Amino acid sequence: MNIRTVAHNSADYWRAVDLRRKVLRTPLGLDFTAHELAHELHEVVFVAIDEGKLLGCLHMVPSSEAHVKMRQVAVEPSDQGQGIGRALITESERWAVRQGYESIVLHARSTVVAFYESLGYHAEGDPFMEVGIAHRRMVKRLP
Repeated sequence: MNIRTVAHNSADYWRAVDLRRKVLRTPLGLDFTAHELAHELHEVVFVAIDEGKLLGCLHMVPSSEAHVKMRQVAVEPSDQGQGIGRALITESERWAVRQGYESIVLHARSTVVAFYESLGYHAEGDPFMEVGIAHRRMVKRLP
């Protein structure tokens, strides 16, 4: 499996949009707007690819000189549970450290809070609703 960043509007970026739509949006009756996708121009998009198949993706969004937000983590349903999400997160954390960030923030769906806790993220504050489902704000301090 190869994990790398891809350029906005590249073929692999659009494959990642399709995966995110399938995993994160369609089950909630949502889709991306053109404005939302255009706004992703300055995000760093990581993809996991194996033998040409897109297995997963995630986005990193700089929010300040010290902090970056992880968002839109998605793994192909048939490939979940095989360490792909963990590998994507680990590689994105390495990138964040190289960029000089002090912490990563994310909004985790309540169903995956334990997964992020297993990776060293800590829940902060009360649960809240986002896109119609319960989330927790989670933070990981970087070395």
